[in-house]
Amino acid sequence: MSDKTMLILPGKKFGVPKIVKRCVQVLMAVVLTAAIVLAVVLAANLLVARGRVDGLELWLSFIRRTDILATMGLTALVTVCLVYWQRDQERGSLGGRPNGGR
Repeated sequence: MSDKTMLILPGKKFGVPKIVKRCVQVLMAVVLTAAIVLAVVLAANLLVARGRVDGLELWLSFIRRTDILATMGLTALVTVCLVYWQRDQERGSLGGRPNGGR
């Protein structure tokens, strides 16, 4: 089993250790989740007529909470690990090679 794998980002390919690839994937999932939460908070702020509550300030106060960041990170980490574990289990049942060992 190789220690290196390909990390593909828009327009570039990198040969990196597996742990680095998984960390980047977790980080991308956390950033994507934070962006979605920002969109939801901004949309809700536009729909609700309140006093001078700024949606960006509300999002920043939410996203800076360590429990929120920890939950997003843990969820992304578990998801990435589960996907790789399932993929490795499927490969093991096929003789360790793609295409059924052909």
